[in-house]
Amino acid sequence: MAEAWHEGRWIVLEKTLDFSRVRAYTNLRLIEFTRLRVARATLNCLLAGNLVIDRVNATGSQGGSMSKRETYEAKAEELLAPIVEKLGIEIYDVEYVKEGSDYYLRAYIDKPEGVNINDCEAVSRAFSDALDEADPIPDAYILEVSSPGLGRTLKKDRHLEKSIGLEVEVKLFKAVDAKDKRKEFAGILEAFDADTITIREGGEEEESEGNADEAPAGTLLTFERSNVALIRLALDF
Repeated sequence: MAEAWHEGRWIVLEKTLDFSRVRAYTNLRLIEFTRLRVARATLNCLLAGNLVIDRVNATGSQGGSMSKRETYEAKAEELLAPIVEKLGIEIYDVEYVKEGSDYYLRAYIDKPEGVNINDCEAVSRAFSDALDEADPIPDAYILEVSSPGLGRTLKKDRHLEKSIGLEVEVKLFKAVDAKDKRKEFAGILEAFDADTITIREGGEEEESEGNADEAPAGTLLTFERSNVALIRLALDF
């Protein structure tokens, strides 16, 4: 066993039976790497404080094409589905993205009471083995398994459906009003369809204190989904 100083943290390296892998332990995280790429590890701390497990698939090239993204995500989610089902966990999202020179396959998992370190580790190990066996992504990538966090992004209809009535933050690609040039909004998610998202901006306090038969206070704002760069749950501390 050896120790290494990396980005202001002590990391303990422990060889496993598979000598192509090491485990890097920090105070709150376990990150599993292939081919000893510790120096290039991303040691981010999630807002929710949950574990992230990273793995590098070093069997492919660094090249990639964004046109392959949805295919890779679909294949990865298909492999992940039976794993989380056995563990009583659900898939929140799977994404394949490029950041800098590295590609990341990220699996976000969730359950009603929230996922913990043990959940992430169990899913990561089983998911890593399934990816090794099926090898659906020929490119080199880093695998991350984590919770979606408190300010989770609402990318799919099922995410929006579960968030009706909750406060969200919306960021637009471009302003929609010549006078009001804002591109960031916050409000209660009221509705959505295939083309639009509607929030109620302001009036939360008046709504809670007013008559139940009265129309909710605030201003309804409807955005074209094609102009929405990001929508996520608002953080309320």
